[in-house]
Amino acid sequence: MKIRTCIATFAIGLSPSFILAQQSAPVAKAFRDYASDEGKNLMAAAEIMPVSKYSFKPTPAQMSFGDIVVHLAQGNDFLCGTIGGMKAPARGKVIATDSKDALVDRLKETFQFCDKALAGLDDSKLDEQLPMFGGKMMSRAAVEILTVGDWADHYSQIAIYMRLNGLLPPTAKKPEK
Repeated sequence: MKIRTCIATFAIGLSPSFILAQQSAPVAKAFRDYASDEGKNLMAAAEIMPVSKYSFKPTPAQMSFGDIVVHLAQGNDFLCGTIGGMKAPARGKVIATDSKDALVDRLKETFQFCDKALAGLDDSKLDEQLPMFGGKMMSRAAVEILTVGDWADHYSQIAIYMRLNGLLPPTAKKPEK
C-alpha cells in the first residue's frame, strides 16, 4: 500500500513538471506556427498564380515562378528534415516546366512533410550542430532562423511576381468576414 501511495504521489508531482516541460518550448512552437503560416501563404500563392505565368520572370537573370516553387519544395525537404532529424521521403524529380498541378502538389507534400518533421521539435537541442550546405555545421537554432528567412525571402519574391502580373498575394487580401 505504501509503495502505491508513493508511486501515485510521485506521478502526481511529476505530471505538472512534465506538462510544463512540454509547454515551455517557445522557440519550437513559434517555428512550427511560422512554418504553418508561411506554408499556407506559399501554397495559396502557387494556387492563385495562373498556369500561363509559371514561366514568368521579371528579368532573364531571375528564377521563373515555377523555379521558385521547385526550389521551395526541395528546400522544405532538406531544411525541415535536417531540423526535425527526419529523412525526407523519396520523391520523383519535378522541374519548373512540369504542370502547375504537379508543382503545387509537390509543394503541398513538402509542407506536409515539414509538419510531420517539426511535430516533435522542442527547445532542448537548439545548440546541436547540424550538417548543412557543403558539409558546413550550423546550430539547429541557426538552421531554424535560416529557414524562416528563406521562406520570407521567397514569399516576398513570389508576392512581387504576382503584383507584376496584376494579382494580389494572399497576405494582401482582406480577411473574409
